[in-house]
Amino acid sequence: MTVPQECWRASRDFEHFMLAARAALDHATTNQTYATLYGVFVVFRRRLSARQGLIFAAALPPVLRAIFVEGWNPDEPLRPFEERAALEEEVRGVRADHNCSPDGSIAALAGVLWAHVDREALRRALADLPEPARAFWHIDP
Repeated sequence: MTVPQECWRASRDFEHFMLAARAALDHATTNQTYATLYGVFVVFRRRLSARQGLIFAAALPPVLRAIFVEGWNPDEPLRPFEERAALEEEVRGVRADHNCSPDGSIAALAGVLWAHVDREALRRALADLPEPARAFWHIDP
């Protein structure tokens, strides 16, 4: 069996994603961008069951998939989806000493995510999730 393309392209694809995300977030470094990305993923997955999280993760490229599940405790009680401002504040609280996530970070990363993943796979994954989860990643055309 051959190595899947998504695996041997993983580093290059992740670098492209991070550079686009850094620009969208107006960050100076990819370290800042990583902190925001991780925070957004943590805030999102806190609202998903393990099954729902794995459905979402399966639509992500390999490195983003790994970041999404890194450190996840699926036994943690689920939190409700809240207003966007509260979710943004929660993003800033993840690894707060290393986090300089700007206002609008969820929407900015949603735009970059849609541009760097298999859109149809992401649509299918989100279709299996509750409406607030779909709204979390919604972008205006």
